[in-house]
Amino acid sequence: MESIGIIGSGDVGKALAKGFSKHGYLVMLGSQNAAKRDEFKRETGIMTGKFAEAAIFGDIVILAVKGSAAESVLTSIAGKIAGKIVIDTSNPIAEKPPVNGVIQFFTSLDESLMERLQRLVPDARLVKAFSCVGNAFMIDPDFGQKPSMFICGNDASAKKNVAALLEKVGWEAEDMGSSEAARAIEPLCMLWCIPGLRENKWGHAFKMLKK
Repeated sequence: MESIGIIGSGDVGKALAKGFSKHGYLVMLGSQNAAKRDEFKRETGIMTGKFAEAAIFGDIVILAVKGSAAESVLTSIAGKIAGKIVIDTSNPIAEKPPVNGVIQFFTSLDESLMERLQRLVPDARLVKAFSCVGNAFMIDPDFGQKPSMFICGNDASAKKNVAALLEKVGWEAEDMGSSEAARAIEPLCMLWCIPGLRENKWGHAFKMLKK
């Protein structure tokens, strides 16, 4: 079974760590905070370590930090993830309040955060995923049918592996192409958040209908 190293101990990182562990994967949750590492390991029995240790541990690495921290964090572990699949869950959410329920980004539609990250770590095989749904539904989402998870990246084999991983935890992967497609995928976070921020309704996901 593949091992998964998760970079980040916020709600997304913890949800993914618990979910993949439940599915039988070997997981290490990475945090730079010793108290958070100890608490999570004590509560769940899941291995923990610093960011670099989790990056080394994982056959697949998941970046699960705030968008504003993603570039510095990924740069700090660049030497540990060369050649590895790195699932990028981050969104470029700005430190500004939402406007009528619409969160603000620090990127434009001409450049995604994922593209910035891939340029920083050209030897890593980045795949965008888990960025268009809340952490409560990231693993085993129950909507009566498999929802769609939109992914993109420059490495075809990496996307194939991530798509297979998504299928195992309840998703139908939709490959949108190269990293430039993240310019469209990342703003889905805006759309997903609007019902929650306007009406406190958070129980939804996206589905691509086909004929």
